[in-house]
Amino acid sequence: MAVVGLVVHEDREAAVEQADVLAARLGDEGHEIRRSGEEGFGTGGVGDLDLVVSLGGDGSILRAVSLLDGGAVPVLGVNFGHLGYLTAVEPEDAVAAVASTLAGDHGIEERMMLQVELQRPDGTCVAIDHALNEVVVERTAASQTVRLGVWLDGDFFTSYAADGIVVATPTGSTAYAFSARGPIVDALHRSIQVTPVSPHMLFDRTLVLNPTSEVHLEVLGDRSATGTVDGRSLGGLGPGDQVVCRVSDRVAQLVTFGRRDFEQLLKTKFGLEDR
Repeated sequence: MAVVGLVVHEDREAAVEQADVLAARLGDEGHEIRRSGEEGFGTGGVGDLDLVVSLGGDGSILRAVSLLDGGAVPVLGVNFGHLGYLTAVEPEDAVAAVASTLAGDHGIEERMMLQVELQRPDGTCVAIDHALNEVVVERTAASQTVRLGVWLDGDFFTSYAADGIVVATPTGSTAYAFSARGPIVDALHRSIQVTPVSPHMLFDRTLVLNPTSEVHLEVLGDRSATGTVDGRSLGGLGPGDQVVCRVSDRVAQLVTFGRRDFEQLLKTKFGLEDR
C-alpha cells in the first residue's frame, strides 16, 4: 500500500471536497493519507511518501515542491486554478489519475530548479532556497525603481534601473517572466532566463543563458529591494546585498499522462485553439 500526501488549496471549496473524496477512497483501499502540515510531510522532511497530489492551481504545485524539500517524490497536479499550466489533469479525472499513478501507469517530467542564496555585502550567506519557477528581486516603493547590478559567472554584465529582475527556469518562463514579455521556453529545455521588469533603459531584452551559468544580482545605490522565490519571501535586501542563482541539484518530478505535446499544451492553456 502507498503513502499519499495531499496539498490542498484550502480556500477553494471544490478542491477541499475533492481532497476529502480522494482521502476516503484511498483510505478504503488501504492507502495511508497525509495532508500538508501533518507529521511526516511538510515538517522538514517527506517521511515515506510515495506520491503527492496537489489540488489547486500552479501555486499549489509550487507549494508541494517546496514542502518536499528536495525529496524525490512525484507530484500529480489536479487543476482547480485558472491556468493550471503545471497541472496534469482536470478535477473530473482526479480519482482515475491517482489510481493510474499508483499502478505505475504514468510518465514523469523532471524539471530543473534553481538554487538561490541571499548574501550580505561581506559575503555571508543568510538564506538558501530552491525555485521551480523563478527568483524575483524588485522594488519596495511603488513610485520608485531599484538599481540592480548583474554579474554573469563572476563578470560584471550591466546595471538595470527597473521595477525588478526575474531569473527564471524554463518552467517559470510562462509565469512572472511571461508577463514581463520574456520568451516562452519548452519546460524540458535547460537554461536560465534573466528578464528585466519595466526597465528604464534601452536594453530591455531577456538573456537566455547556459544552465551552468551563475547569476548574481546586487542591490546598488541607496534604495532597498525585496526578494521572492516562487512567491515565498527571501527577505528584505539593502545596498550591497546579493542574490545568487545557479542550477540546483534538485529536480521537481511532475506526473504526466500520454504523449507530451508542448505546442498543444500552449494552445490549450492559452486559449489559442479557436484562432
